[in-house]
Amino acid sequence: MAATTRSRASIYDVFLNFRGGDTRYGFTGNLYRALCDKGIHTFFDEKKLHRGEEITPALLKAIQESRIAITVLSKNYASSSFCLDELVTILHCKSEGLLVIPVFYNVDPSDVRHQKGSYGVEMAKHQKRFKAKKEKLQKWRIALKQVADLCGYHFKDGDAYEYKFIQSIVEQVSREINRAPLHVADYPVGLGSQVIEVRKLLDVGSHDVVHIIGIHGMGGLGKTTLALAVYNLIALHFDESCFLQNVREESNKHGLKHLQSILLSKLLGEKDITLTSWQEGASMIQHRLQRKKVLLILDDVDKREQLKAIVGRPDWFGPGSRVIITTRDKHLLKYHEVERTYEVKVLNQSAALQLLKWNAFKREKIDPSYEDVLNRVVTYASGLPLALEVIGSNLFGKTVAEWESAMEHYKRIPSDEILEILKVSFDALGEEQKNVFLDIACCFRGYKWTEVDDILRALYGNCKKHHIGVLVEKSLIKLNCYGTDTVEMHDLIQDMAREIERKRSPQEPGKCKRLWLPKDIIQVFKDNTGTSKIEIICLDSSISDKEETVEWNENAFMKMENLKILIIRNDKFSKGPNYFPEGLRVLEWHRYPSNCLPSNFHPNNLVICKLPDSCMTSFEFHGPSKASLKSIFSSSRELINFVAHRLFAMRRSSGI
Repeated sequence: MAATTRSRASIYDVFLNFRGGDTRYGFTGNLYRALCDKGIHTFFDEKKLHRGEEITPALLKAIQESRIAITVLSKNYASSSFCLDELVTILHCKSEGLLVIPVFYNVDPSDVRHQKGSYGVEMAKHQKRFKAKKEKLQKWRIALKQVADLCGYHFKDGDAYEYKFIQSIVEQVSREINRAPLHVADYPVGLGSQVIEVRKLLDVGSHDVVHIIGIHGMGGLGKTTLALAVYNLIALHFDESCFLQNVREESNKHGLKHLQSILLSKLLGEKDITLTSWQEGASMIQHRLQRKKVLLILDDVDKREQLKAIVGRPDWFGPGSRVIITTRDKHLLKYHEVERTYEVKVLNQSAALQLLKWNAFKREKIDPSYEDVLNRVVTYASGLPLALEVIGSNLFGKTVAEWESAMEHYKRIPSDEILEILKVSFDALGEEQKNVFLDIACCFRGYKWTEVDDILRALYGNCKKHHIGVLVEKSLIKLNCYGTDTVEMHDLIQDMAREIERKRSPQEPGKCKRLWLPKDIIQVFKDNTGTSKIEIICLDSSISDKEETVEWNENAFMKMENLKILIIRNDKFSKGPNYFPEGLRVLEWHRYPSNCLPSNFHPNNLVICKLPDSCMTSFEFHGPSKASLKSIFSSSRELINFVAHRLFAMRRSSGI
């Protein structure tokens, strides 16, 4: 498939369009050198083309392969039919994503717009010369008017230093070039037509209005992928842009203020924006961005409050701004009065087969003996891109017989049960690989990779590296997604994993191996219904919308003798525990609600201990310890006395 963004196909960062006789050895030559000095790959036509010479295919290709075109409109620019032909081509490419920056060099923009002064004289000459080519003349006139209407730079001798003027242009170009395109997909099959449809809804050429667009559909269809492709295609048309990913996940974990801070920092170019409430954040977004032309993507929205806090009304943003919302819930778009919506389509038979081939064989041309079984897989997957990716990756390198066997397995699962389709990939894992996958999917999605790496090493040792490689190969998890260092996976894959875990004990969460839902954890803590089956507890998000303290049974861990990981990133607990299991390997408790750990706790297996912002006054180990502590404290507020009788020996024996 052809690239969907100009930046992916670009060879040149900048194409310079200018009248050689006017500025080649002056302004444009100096601008070219300044751009090159910044490492900006710039096309500068060194040939002294004669007046009237037609534009060459090589120059046309150079324009098409550039990200930005700078048009230097000088006094005699319009005298060159060559320059005017170039300009027509440049403005045509603008509709395909080329950013055009006009520079009015010692000419008035109104003279260019209305073809007055030297521009009027030269266009009159062209009218006589090209009597038989009225269509060409009309294209030139329209192009001059269009370029004069664009936001650009105006230089007049005596008003400013030319080197400073050039510097300001180079700075803008640098900012635009530094907006690296986001990774869309390894195999962007079937995106082209959908990108075109969404772009029509966006109406990027309309500069006086703000449009909010909704992209909706079931999980696994590729809403995020489509939004990424559109983002890359149009981002250069805006003053600033921001792709706010995983809104659902991030708001649950960190709250709306966190998302608002990220948005404001990105669009305003300011670091460390601190908000006291989401209401303050909403007000700041409205007042600071209402004059900025911005592009904002809100990915995976699932609650009204998220839209209310981040994109309350269109007039929060400057004229020409565009907001794209992706969601599974079409009702949210109706509630927010989003009139322009696009429902993501399933792949047609041809595109689905192409995507399956790329994932299963890394190429399109394959052994004909596979064709029949591949077509049956495509039919069974019903055009769902994620299912095709997972199945294809799972059967990568397999024989026809193995494909046939897998297909028989798929037939036992109803085609409308998408989560069960995805479970086929899970069933193919080894037992320890399954555990690693369920650990990540249930508890650690969105964590920084370094954190996950440490936790998994504490549980599985160095063999976890192999397991992670298998999970990545089978498209069950993704590392460094969207340019971040977090561990990610698709929503449906996570849903599938959590459903597997939930089915262990649907009615009694205390009998599950992993707990991550706040309501389940609080129920177990309050009712003391934990069991020896619990191995991981990860309370990573808010307990409730209310700022209330949780009263819980401090003996809740007594029955959890197999608990290995306890992560609590919440500060609403009324008191500390009376007991920790000796098998605990990872202990992380933000604002730990006691001034000491349980006196009967023997951390023989503890590998990671993080108690940030705790009110600890002592930390005491009793008895022998073989622990290999990676971290003991982080930002402890009131540490007065630290007693660890075995700490020195512990470190010496473990080599830390």
